[in-house]
Amino acid sequence: MARAPVNRQKKGPETVSRTAEEAGQTLNVDLCFVPAEHEVARKLPAVSGSSGRLVVEKVAASPTEADYPGRVFADERLSYPAAMLEFVRRSEAKKGDSSTDLEPTDSDKADLKVQKRVLRQAEADLRLKRSQMRVCRRQQDEAWRLLKAERRKQQLARKQHQQAGHTLPWGSKKAQDELWVQLRQQRRAQIAQRKQQDQLWRQQRQTLRQQAAQLPLVTAWIAILVVTDNCTRQCLGLPLFVAGPHVTAEMVVDALHTLLPPELLFLISDRGTHFTADLFKELSREAEFIHVLIARHRPQSNGIAERFVRSLKEWLKDKSWHSAPQLEQLLAQFLADYNDRPHQGLPIPGLSPNEFANRIWLF
Repeated sequence: MARAPVNRQKKGPETVSRTAEEAGQTLNVDLCFVPAEHEVARKLPAVSGSSGRLVVEKVAASPTEADYPGRVFADERLSYPAAMLEFVRRSEAKKGDSSTDLEPTDSDKADLKVQKRVLRQAEADLRLKRSQMRVCRRQQDEAWRLLKAERRKQQLARKQHQQAGHTLPWGSKKAQDELWVQLRQQRRAQIAQRKQQDQLWRQQRQTLRQQAAQLPLVTAWIAILVVTDNCTRQCLGLPLFVAGPHVTAEMVVDALHTLLPPELLFLISDRGTHFTADLFKELSREAEFIHVLIARHRPQSNGIAERFVRSLKEWLKDKSWHSAPQLEQLLAQFLADYNDRPHQGLPIPGLSPNEFANRIWLF
């Protein structure tokens, strides 16, 4: 009797999700970083600033974690506000657990600066080899000039001997001519080798330039604050900060002051330094909302904001801008387009966030 195949594939914990029941009840916020200048031909880099510095790769979630605060949303007996409050309580309890506070590994810390450093070193090595090759060639050229000068002297001396009627040693001319033929063949082989070396050098230089062009060689960044409604998926605003990676919690708080709805109960964000500062705690007390910090290394817990950032970057990738005002105009265009186009993540398929926000009061 044949045995049924055994599925030995490891499976992580089944995730569950809940969304707000009313518009303005919960907001998802995040910071998105884009280059200060961008051309259509250049790829937009994937950047994270939650650690307080810009890194290219985000920390991967641990697939072996058996329990996590988000499991509370699987309990259908809890209402949405009650589930959110329980999530906050469990998240606070997990702070002291060192197993969830893992530092990124060395491979996770390999960011854009390392890639730039490697390319610069490769370019420096290639330049050094090219410089050494040119020195060697100058020496070879000087030796060849001396040989040619010696050859001319031999030919002139032989001509003078013939004019004076002197008899040259037998076989001397033939030996000199044969030696010169060998020297010329060596020189031609040397020239051919140089052409091959030049072609190889051009290929290596072109490869390095292509690798450098594929990297987001960015020296200036712009930060964009993403504010989305958890229920309707509306984007409430996209404040722009030319400070880029140096954006402060004070800037973020000032921008949020004008965007927070009066009925706000929960605000979800990652544990970035901009959202864990004391100023943010003061904002939560003043506006009377509960700040929900997602679990470390679980960006999917703030999936609505993360998915919005992905949509924004997909839209921006074929756009060009060379200043903050130009980017601001593009963001305004995207904001209007995003809120008016159908959204597949809404309970009523085919509705845009704006349409859903207008109809939700009828339920």
